[in-house]
Amino acid sequence: MQQQIGTLAAMQQLETRTDEQLQSESKHRAAARALLGARAAERYDAETARRYFNEALAGAHPQERPYLRQVMKAALAQAERRPDELKEAMEKLGQEAPSSRQLLALRFMGLLSPAPNASLAVRARGYALIFLLVALLMVIGFGLAKLIALPFGGVGTFVALLLGLVIIVAVLAVLALFGRRRQSRAQAKAREQAESRRR
Repeated sequence: MQQQIGTLAAMQQLETRTDEQLQSESKHRAAARALLGARAAERYDAETARRYFNEALAGAHPQERPYLRQVMKAALAQAERRPDELKEAMEKLGQEAPSSRQLLALRFMGLLSPAPNASLAVRARGYALIFLLVALLMVIGFGLAKLIALPFGGVGTFVALLLGLVIIVAVLAVLALFGRRRQSRAQAKAREQAESRRR
């Protein structure tokens, strides 16, 4: 139990380090590899995450391994876009599970961009869904451009397509901006809650 607490403390101490610093870490190698694995999972790179976690497990004391296996399970569930397993693993770690909205977004992302080891049919379905989504956005943009230009005498099809593209890009940029801000606030809140739990 003491070893597990030591690993937890080491992971918390190393959180602020860069990937290069974590790769050269020798004192708390298992904790550094686990953090590198978690960061790779956040980038949805399951293969790299699995490699780092296996290195962390190989270098960990036997008492640390159950905790690291659970962290690995949660991280790989995120990287491989498996929302149900992610929720279960986070609850077993004693952490707050992702919200239903976050799990829905992960499920949707799994449809659009399946894991690299997914079958050809699943990847083809992802490409087809992306194509349909882009076509749908273009149709919505085209309709909005036609509607907006109607009081000004209307516009031709080509101009409406260009205006529609501009409208859709602007809307997506605004949504991305607000999404980033909201995500930053949520991460800051999670850090504060983690800090308060440590005390």
